[in-house]
Amino acid sequence: MAASARLGLKVRSFSTTVIKPVSKLVMPPIQVFGVEGRYATALYSAASKEKKLDQVEQELTKIIIKSQVVVMQEFYLFFSDLLAENGRLRQTPDVVSAFSKIMSAHRGEVLCSVTTAQTLDEGNLSELKTALSGFLKKGETLKLETKTDASILGGMIVSVGDKYADMSTKTKIQKLSKLINEAI
Repeated sequence: MAASARLGLKVRSFSTTVIKPVSKLVMPPIQVFGVEGRYATALYSAASKEKKLDQVEQELTKIIIKSQVVVMQEFYLFFSDLLAENGRLRQTPDVVSAFSKIMSAHRGEVLCSVTTAQTLDEGNLSELKTALSGFLKKGETLKLETKTDASILGGMIVSVGDKYADMSTKTKIQKLSKLINEAI
């Protein structure tokens, strides 16, 4: 047996990790895709089984990445080791983002993004929230994010969950221009 192989066996014998039998994956309330989605789903499942969803979410939000120094809490340390072993440590922010989406859905929050040409005043914002809340199911709450983009000229672009509606003036002008050009 080569010296490096013996060293590998000795290092493994020092491991304090207890291998548990594989149990069924706890599915999150929404599906997230990509590598970050797989890791976030696995993290959700593990935290759910340990009844530590809120604790894990809090620990993930405490991650501070500054000058290549990562400050991590106990539960996340294990998970970061897993990411590192699989060469996925660079995807930590994406995994954290995907996990946040899962936890938001777990709490019954419906993510909504509204883009307008100008910032909405309090009255219009209140009306918008009321209108969007009408589309929610019982037990769901609206989590609204507003953005401004002067290039849309007017109107708004709304994204609620997996639904998308572009009611911007820019898009309407583009559609009318296309119709006129096709008629000529």
